[in-house]
Amino acid sequence: MTAIRKVIIVGGSLAGASAAFAIRKTGFDGSVTLIGEERHLPYERPPLSKDYLRGEVGAEKAHVRPEADYQANDIGLLRGRRALSIDPVHRTVALDDERRLAYDRLILTTGSTRRRLPVPKAALPGVLYLRTLDDADAIRSEAEGAAQIVVIGGGWIGSEVAASLRQMGRDVTMVMELSTPLQNVLGPEVGAVYADLHRAHGVELVNGRAAGLLGDQRVRGVQLEDGRTLRADLVVAGVGAVPRAGLGLRAGLALDNGAIAVDERLRTSDPAILAAGDVAAALHPRYGRLRVEHWHNAREQGATAGRNAVGAEEVYGRTPYFYSDQFDLGMEYRGLAMAWDEVVIRGDVASREFIAFWLSGGRVMAAMNANIWDAGKSLATIVEAGASIPADRLADVSVPFADLAA
Repeated sequence: MTAIRKVIIVGGSLAGASAAFAIRKTGFDGSVTLIGEERHLPYERPPLSKDYLRGEVGAEKAHVRPEADYQANDIGLLRGRRALSIDPVHRTVALDDERRLAYDRLILTTGSTRRRLPVPKAALPGVLYLRTLDDADAIRSEAEGAAQIVVIGGGWIGSEVAASLRQMGRDVTMVMELSTPLQNVLGPEVGAVYADLHRAHGVELVNGRAAGLLGDQRVRGVQLEDGRTLRADLVVAGVGAVPRAGLGLRAGLALDNGAIAVDERLRTSDPAILAAGDVAAALHPRYGRLRVEHWHNAREQGATAGRNAVGAEEVYGRTPYFYSDQFDLGMEYRGLAMAWDEVVIRGDVASREFIAFWLSGGRVMAAMNANIWDAGKSLATIVEAGASIPADRLADVSVPFADLAA
């Protein structure tokens, strides 16, 4: 540790801030510098599609830590600065203000960027995406004068934005390529719960693929591949994100499917450089090479990268976890089911209080609790054990969670 005196973190994100504070918590007394392109304090993204978007809370709720905490922990916070390049030989980072900063260890937490809607006229005014705090501000502002809003994409961002805009009193249509929201992650059985939820709250669901946008000076509609047209005064596209791996690519770091490849300790192909969060494809001890785009992964992986940068040797093996709140349905999902044989439901789907289990070869690969908040610890135990539990026992509400976990 004595040879490591300067740590630079590129990416003013949740992962970056988590890394910085985790470094200080180890007792490291060298310099820690966090570089972020945005002028905002590092913030968490979940509120952007929920209560912050709806105007119910201020930006401070999204901040990872207040500004005074960075000062108290002697974390140099460079806001509104962009890293242009990395020199891994001389271990320096070049900034857009012509400064060149030296490092002993570098952590990349540059996150991901929105995937653009690949259709004609996608650059029209009135076509927005949600990725940043400023994006959320723009959507809220534009929604105030929009009589009809079309959300393109039925994934997490699309469904959460559609829910929030509807809660704001807007008329909302959500366009999905699959038959239900979130079907590619949760499957049609649980996806149908979200379809019913959105319809019950007045969101119109349309199955189809956007072929182009309509309008001249501003977007006025969405053209679907089957010829249908949907009126739109505002379009919000949630069609995925891509890792911001350009810095790593130009520095010669190994990539995996467009993300920066890191080992189980979050080190890149250059041992002096680590990566965490959305930009990192990490070697997980259970799941193999894995890139996770969610708040929990950014926070925990960032902290692990920070500790490892200053001498720790932690393996990052946390079970994937994410949550979502839409209307009156809150959920938590643990594990990772990329393919499954069966979905088992325990509880009452109609009342939206249930547990779902995804099984492959009889083993529980993932579990989700919907509006049931005392099951999380038991579900984590079941998933992490890869337990083989008969489907009828999983579905039997008379069997206590503790017995299932045992």
